[in-house]
Amino acid sequence: MKISLWEQDKIPFYNPDWGDAPTLTPMTVKGAKSCVIIAPGGAYVGRCHDREGEPIAEYFNQNGISAFVLDYRVAPYDYHAIREDVLRAVRVVRREADTYGYPKDKIAMLGFSAGGHLASIALTQFDYGRDDGDETDKISSRPDLGILCYPVLTLGEYTHADSRRNLLGRDWENEALAERFSAEKAVREDTPPCFLFHTAEDSCVPVQNTLLFANALMAKKIPVEMHIFPYGWHGLGKGVDAYTKHAGQWIDLAVSYIHDYLEK
Repeated sequence: MKISLWEQDKIPFYNPDWGDAPTLTPMTVKGAKSCVIIAPGGAYVGRCHDREGEPIAEYFNQNGISAFVLDYRVAPYDYHAIREDVLRAVRVVRREADTYGYPKDKIAMLGFSAGGHLASIALTQFDYGRDDGDETDKISSRPDLGILCYPVLTLGEYTHADSRRNLLGRDWENEALAERFSAEKAVREDTPPCFLFHTAEDSCVPVQNTLLFANALMAKKIPVEMHIFPYGWHGLGKGVDAYTKHAGQWIDLAVSYIHDYLEK
């Protein structure tokens, strides 16, 4: 059963003609010591569930980690709605911790490609609770860990143009706005530790996205683990074919990262 992020009449920036309301799909395991929210990629125009959604959640479940798959809004929605979705998702997963049986302070935010950019919004634009909304809005939207997979992170020189255009909408040429949503420009002193992986030959989202963000994290002395694999196409997911199998090591490394940083 999917969990709605808001009651139907309270969804910010909602237009029923633009697709379904944002939801979370719980895929939890009994006695989990941590939980991960998964944002599939899709250039902010779709969500690639078949490679970057439920199969990823199932793998984490097999390793004792609960998961939620996030269906966030995409174009024609823009950053106004999309940003609200990811911050609310963290609040809701933290709110539901007792119900599903995982610690509320052991929540990782994971994203692929444009979903990685969405995750970076949660990692850099979070708050510790708001007083201008409902009871859920009073809960912190800060993830405890970040996992970014071949992510779009900068909206500058090395960006994925379609992701930038779809996220920013009619303001896509606004450079000040693009800088605001460039993750490497938005790292805070309290940004949580991050795990990053990319492939050097990614021709869709250049590896410089990950490198720029890693440098920004290190400049703030935020713990970061980064893996740059030589081969593998963009959107490889778990990397199960012969060509991407080596890069597919990322998911076991990410599982270990969660165990080491969240469950110790």
